[in-house]
Amino acid sequence: MINFDKKFRMGIYEKALPIELSWRERLTKAKQLGFDFVEISVDETDDRQARLDWSDEEIYGLRDLCIELDMPLQSMCLSAHRKYPFGSMDDAVRERAFEIMEKAIAFAYKMGIRCIQMAGYDVYYEPQSEATHERFIEGMQKATKMAERAGVLLGVEIMDTPYLNSLSKFEVLKQKIPSPYFMAYPDVGNISGWNHHVPTELKLSHQHIVQVHLKDTLRVSPDCKGQFRDLVIGEGQVDFHGIFKTLAEIDYAGPLVIEMWAQNENWFDDIAKAKARLETIARESGLELN
Repeated sequence: MINFDKKFRMGIYEKALPIELSWRERLTKAKQLGFDFVEISVDETDDRQARLDWSDEEIYGLRDLCIELDMPLQSMCLSAHRKYPFGSMDDAVRERAFEIMEKAIAFAYKMGIRCIQMAGYDVYYEPQSEATHERFIEGMQKATKMAERAGVLLGVEIMDTPYLNSLSKFEVLKQKIPSPYFMAYPDVGNISGWNHHVPTELKLSHQHIVQVHLKDTLRVSPDCKGQFRDLVIGEGQVDFHGIFKTLAEIDYAGPLVIEMWAQNENWFDDIAKAKARLETIARESGLELN
């Protein structure tokens, strides 16, 4: 049940929880930690991509479990396109990208997932070119039409590589795909890691932000290639005070997702501390929690 008195809803990325947990255990732990929803992952691995081939019985079984525990899957992090990108010059890879997209939208529609986070890579494991860029744009245009038919939002992640590492670059892409179903899903850690001024970027795209990833990172510098994952919130250089102050200024009320990774037996405490730290910073920055 949605509490409309809360300023925003906060979710937790599935990979912040140990992979060996059952879905009942995963959803229960998220509830114990005080989250409003879980973001499911469909990544490059065969096991997680296999979820897109679940039967209706399996999908609706998980949906019923979410209803039972009052812990929905609000969004999907669809990073499988890193391995099968729309910009690929290999037609077989590109065909697989569209197959993944169609299945992900169908899964989301049945599951009640409202937003699919798209990977902002034209290609990842092959050389970039003007051709891969154009193929990526064409792929996003076609994917958006697929999403429109299902009423599912696509949110393009601001990434950990130079290709789409700022909301400024997203705004250029958005001109090619003006659909209300094609929006921005900024990862504030990635934007910060590339030394962009996160508050300015958020203000620039405030009309197009559908969801926000909260992640800590280390910035790229002449002496550091940056670190874009595997940090506990508080260990990096992201200015969360400035970010929450900006979210308050633009009157943002959309969902937020803590992105972390379960790396040791202290995962539960790490998440709890990160959540408490962010909630404290949000209050100090003027973003009302309820």
